[in-house]
Amino acid sequence: MLPEISLNILDIAQNSISAEASLVQITVDTDTVGHRLRVIIEDDGKGMSEEAVAAVTDPFYTTRTTRSVGLGIPFLKQEAECTGGSFSICSEPGRGTTVTAVFCTDHIDCMPLGDVNATILSLVTMHAQPDFLYTRMVDGRSFTLDTREMREILGDIPFDQPDVGLFLRDYLEENEADVKVSSTD
Repeated sequence: MLPEISLNILDIAQNSISAEASLVQITVDTDTVGHRLRVIIEDDGKGMSEEAVAAVTDPFYTTRTTRSVGLGIPFLKQEAECTGGSFSICSEPGRGTTVTAVFCTDHIDCMPLGDVNATILSLVTMHAQPDFLYTRMVDGRSFTLDTREMREILGDIPFDQPDVGLFLRDYLEENEADVKVSSTD
């Protein structure tokens, strides 16, 4: 098992990149009153057949040729369901895949979210493609980071430039702090 939910997000987003997605949408929605954390990772990649979707929660199923197990999705499913939450995966060949995990945050087995901002920053700065749309919600308040908008502003400057990485890190951290502070008003 991975020690933080943010590392599960990284793993599933990497699957989206491997599936040749041009857009990966990541939503992290915290409901502090309802003690729920909902994570949605949606892509427009290759998608999967019904048979592959049925098999993907089996840890001994993988499409990779470098190893004979695929633990990311089975771990995420187990981690969500162990808290009394839920897990679903929907996919269609040629249309992409949506993975949704809901965690009951007041359950003793709920692992911490972890540094989701570092996860998003890593995804954006380490992959020239695809684009990412990250939405962070806390008790109905939200902010987004849309790399398509960032590309318009930056022009030909890549995301892996140190100054861009620093700006993105600060943007994520400042907005996360604003959403969390606002949610306690």
